[in-house]
Order: sequence, then C-alpha cells, then structure tokens
Amino acid sequence: MIDDELLAMRNLGKTSAQWLHATGIHDRDELDRRGPVGAYCAVRERGFRASKSLMFAIAGALQGVHWNDLDPEYKEQLLEQLKQRQANH
Repeated sequence: MIDDELLAMRNLGKTSAQWLHATGIHDRDELDRRGPVGAYCAVRERGFRASKSLMFAIAGALQGVHWNDLDPEYKEQLLEQLKQRQANH
C-alpha cells in the first residue's frame, strides 16, 4: 500500500512527488487547488529544474490519464496560462 497520496496518482513518480512535497503540496486536494500551472510554478520557484512535462504530468494526474493523452488544446491552454503567469512576475 502506498501511503503517499501523490505517488499513488498517475504520472507522478518519486522525484515529482518529492518536489511537490517541498512546495507544501502533500495531497490531491492541494494539488487540485493550485492546479497544474500553479503547482509547476511552485516547484520551479523552489529551485527545482523541472521541465514543462511536469506541468502536463500534473494535469494528467488530476484527470486520471497519461499526460500524453491530454487534449492538445488543453495543453495549449496550460502553456498560455504559464506564459501569462510568467509575464506577471
């Protein structure tokens, strides 16, 4: 039995779960609250060298699908949200 809720989610491995824990994200509810872009940015702001694949992995984890199976339009929306967030910082 996996006692780490993040590790039990699809697409999230040991390293990504550790990065998320380091940013204060310890469960699905918090991950959902921050969303894929917010969680990805929190990981990057903490100094971890995560690629945008992590953002897609988080999005897929929240939807229960492999990140490669995310709708391409949704991926574009995430990239646009990220671009807007980075422009505001």
